[in-house]
Amino acid sequence: MARYVKSPDREWLKKRLMGAGICIIAVFAVLLMRLIYLQIIKGEEYRRLSENNCIRLKSIKASRGLIYDRNGKLLVDNRPSFNLKIVTEDTGSVKSTVEKVSRLIDVPKKSLLSGIEKNGTRAFYKPVVLKNNISRDQVAIIEAHKFDLPGIIIDVEPRRHYIYEKSCAHLLGYLGEINKKELQSGRHPDVYSGDSIGRYGVEKKFEKLLHGKRGGRQVEVDADGRIIKVLDTVDPEPGMNLSLTVDLELQQVAESMLENKSGAVVAVDPSNGEVLAMASYPAFDQNDFIGGISGKKWRKLMDDPNKPMTNKAIQGEYPPASTYKIVSTIAALEEDIVDKNTQFFCPGHYRYGNRTYRCWKKWGHGDVDIIKAIERSCDVFFYHVGEKAGVDVLAEYAKGCGLGRKTGIVLDDERSGLVPTTDWKENRFGVPWQGGENLSIAIGQGYNLVTPLQMAMLASAVGNGGVLYKPRVLKHVTDGRDKVVKKGDPEINGGIPAGERTMEVLKKGLLKVVQGSRGTARGIQIKGAPIAGKTGTAQVFSIKDREILDTENLDYFLKDHAWFVCYAPAKDPVIAVSVLVEHGEHGSSTAAPIAKAVVKKCLEKRNLLKAEDE
Repeated sequence: MARYVKSPDREWLKKRLMGAGICIIAVFAVLLMRLIYLQIIKGEEYRRLSENNCIRLKSIKASRGLIYDRNGKLLVDNRPSFNLKIVTEDTGSVKSTVEKVSRLIDVPKKSLLSGIEKNGTRAFYKPVVLKNNISRDQVAIIEAHKFDLPGIIIDVEPRRHYIYEKSCAHLLGYLGEINKKELQSGRHPDVYSGDSIGRYGVEKKFEKLLHGKRGGRQVEVDADGRIIKVLDTVDPEPGMNLSLTVDLELQQVAESMLENKSGAVVAVDPSNGEVLAMASYPAFDQNDFIGGISGKKWRKLMDDPNKPMTNKAIQGEYPPASTYKIVSTIAALEEDIVDKNTQFFCPGHYRYGNRTYRCWKKWGHGDVDIIKAIERSCDVFFYHVGEKAGVDVLAEYAKGCGLGRKTGIVLDDERSGLVPTTDWKENRFGVPWQGGENLSIAIGQGYNLVTPLQMAMLASAVGNGGVLYKPRVLKHVTDGRDKVVKKGDPEINGGIPAGERTMEVLKKGLLKVVQGSRGTARGIQIKGAPIAGKTGTAQVFSIKDREILDTENLDYFLKDHAWFVCYAPAKDPVIAVSVLVEHGEHGSSTAAPIAKAVVKKCLEKRNLLKAEDE
């Protein structure tokens, strides 16, 4: 048997083979470790990245709920909006792509880039809005060049649309884009950056009902982000639909009568407090706010001295003037300062201390009782009442009539007005109340302040026998199947502090204002439908004793405000109206005709005029 003999060559070859084997094993070990790292340790992350590169989740915005008037007429709906977006991860050169888009649709590059800059550190695969609501022509151009525009997509989303330009503007409100602070607050869980939320009016107050629930779609895309196939879809849930108490026809009558004026009209149902119309003029176009109002339009609104962004119906505070005599009458009768037979002589002025207080009628009204004083709006009669009652007694009854406090309407920023007292003046100005101020307070001048809505609710309460309702703007809420899921029910805010005899005298006086032969609003009579009401002319600045003003040449902003409040038909009212025209000078000639137009339209719609005439 031959013996194995070592040789240098064999040993050298063996060592080389062993070294090579070790190297191969080491390489395979490294590869194996790398594979383990990629597949096991990092496998989940890379799988996610891979899927993100070909499978995307696209959010589907829910349609906002629709808004109707009380008769089912659509006030606010949604229209399709073509929104131009970019997915930066699919784009390659963002700057180059945006430059191409800018040239194609003739939109400044800076404007398009602002959306990307605003987006900040948002995930690359999330679409960023370049421009909302592009035109159909622009859509066609983008679609024709889509292969040259990687990462550019067009989403069709619902866009808010207010059907009647400027109508119900302050009541309905408008939308605005949510800001970073609001997103981080957690109060809007289903709202994303770039979405809009209610900023004003009903849109803001019922945001949660109107907003709806977002849906989604799982899609497969190619390397340029273009959709190849839809894998799955979860449909969005539209927002709830609102039916308001407002009547569009009455609203439009009120708005048309306020055209070229500044002021407010409020109409309510005396039986339950439903707001039938709420007009504030001048108004604004809510559609201007969709997608962001331009700086130029915003400055124009802010610079307008007539304040179109203010809801004068609930935010405007004005001296009530002679409409306050409703309160003074209640106080005088309930405190036995006068009765229905008490008479005072009116020579056209009233002397108190060393000052003369004038009646609006220079030559006076002669002997008047309380009903005639209301009918003719005699200031002298109520000067007597004010002197005897005093401000604190008048304040007690004013507060009982709902003045000096908010009515509780759901709209934001309602003002409470002001009912002055002796303590209030002492705390506010550090000086005592003066006796002569009682006279001014009794006719609705001085420190008294009210809102048109407060006066509408007061007129409503007088008409229905004394019940102060909380004003309501929501009639009911329905889901997508028109099923009523919520109703607005009447709420009582209190009652007028007056007995039956007081209410009877007050109502007779208010009826005479319109139906009497010497009533201050006799010019607005409607055949077959008696109206009860009260005129008022509120001074904007004080007039010295015996001072004669040239009202024709007086600066517009120094002219008196015009008031009129009423309810109709007088015996069984279906509507109460408050009208305030800023610097309208005379309640009888400026404000009362506006109320007449609204009342007449309401009675015609309910066939009450025809029934009365027959």
